[in-house]
Amino acid sequence: MKEYKKYFTIAAPPADVYKALTNPVTLQLWTGEAAEMSTEPGSEFSLWDGSITGRNISFEENRQIVQQWYFGDQEEESIVTITLHPHKSGTSVELLHTNIPDDEYKDFVEGWNHSYFGELWEFYKE
Repeated sequence: MKEYKKYFTIAAPPADVYKALTNPVTLQLWTGEAAEMSTEPGSEFSLWDGSITGRNISFEENRQIVQQWYFGDQEEESIVTITLHPHKSGTSVELLHTNIPDDEYKDFVEGWNHSYFGELWEFYKE
């Protein structure tokens, strides 16, 4: 199992970035794919028309999102923590993804950098 940590800068305030990551309508706007999302702890979510699924663990409005991402019958939970920090250019996003299966690691790093935060960066770029 591997871990991935990275910071991204998004040209929008933390409240807007939080909404873009938690509101299903806004998620669909920047991903271009169907999304199911709720800010209710314990609720299930589905992103990119079911390519990413999991369970929402906790939310701190405009500050932090914690989710479990599903990888089949994996024993250790794969946890994604997204923390939003105010930044002079908008928002500094701190991503920590733990317990990524070794054989999935490269694809997930690429996905985080290009599809997930790359697309969000494009959505808000000036």
